[in-house]
Amino acid sequence: MTAEQDISRPAVAAGPTPRRPRSLGRAAARLAFLGPGAGYLIVLLLVPLALVLSYTIFRRGRFGGVVYEATGENFGRLLDPLYLDIVAGSVKTAALTTAVALLIGYPTAYAIAHLPRKWKTVALIAVVMPFWTNFLIRVYAWTIVLSGPGLVNKALTGIGLIDRPLELLYNQAAVVTGLLYSYLPLMILPLYAAIERLDPQLREASANLGARPARTFWSVTLPLTMPGVLTGCVFVFVPCLGNFVIPEILGGGRSTMVGTLIRDQFLKARDWPFGSTLALAVIAVLVVLLFAQAWASRAYGGSEDRRG
Repeated sequence: MTAEQDISRPAVAAGPTPRRPRSLGRAAARLAFLGPGAGYLIVLLLVPLALVLSYTIFRRGRFGGVVYEATGENFGRLLDPLYLDIVAGSVKTAALTTAVALLIGYPTAYAIAHLPRKWKTVALIAVVMPFWTNFLIRVYAWTIVLSGPGLVNKALTGIGLIDRPLELLYNQAAVVTGLLYSYLPLMILPLYAAIERLDPQLREASANLGARPARTFWSVTLPLTMPGVLTGCVFVFVPCLGNFVIPEILGGGRSTMVGTLIRDQFLKARDWPFGSTLALAVIAVLVVLLFAQAWASRAYGGSEDRRG
């Protein structure tokens, strides 16, 4: 072999280049960013959930507390007609509130999305402004509005529509009103985001093809904003199902919902195992709803992508 052949031959690597170890600074930075959120989830979500799961298999003591003897009777009690009626009533109230919120929230979000840019921020601030006030104060304010000598009865009496005050408090209508007022922004905001992202050229194309505004809405606007509709419905339905403050204050304790039942099991009956079982059942229902909402959103999104 000549020197020229030896020089022209490419050098063969002795082995793979060793990878540099991950920098400690990069790992520390990730820990600094992820640590607070992970700690929050572990302490305030995973640990309480683990406690709820563990209590479901035990039984209540004779004078309250928890007796650490494994049993399955708590799950059997869920099928008691008394508790099934309460669950059915809670679902009915939450579904009614969600439906009314959708009927009010969609036109509101649509109107906000079509405001001039300088007024959109003002309208959105007005929507979220109630959240700046304490939740209990807002609920108690409705007792003043709906009471016998309250603002509504005074207004109706003043214009001559009624002769005596109406019973607007301590009934199902008052509970739905309080829930609607408390969670309506959670319906408006996702709907506004979905409508704001909608390409206006699609509606213009529908109009150019001869479709009337109503046909354009049902065929173009509503299907394209359906993910926002589903998200808003879940955001309203979930807190309504577990709420116990509004049924207690505006319903006068006459409207028992699942949240009220769970609270009573923990604080009054001192039956922590059964209260944990009820809470676990509600959590399971909510998880199913969240998965259904995510699946439906992907399905609508995928169908619209295929159309595009």
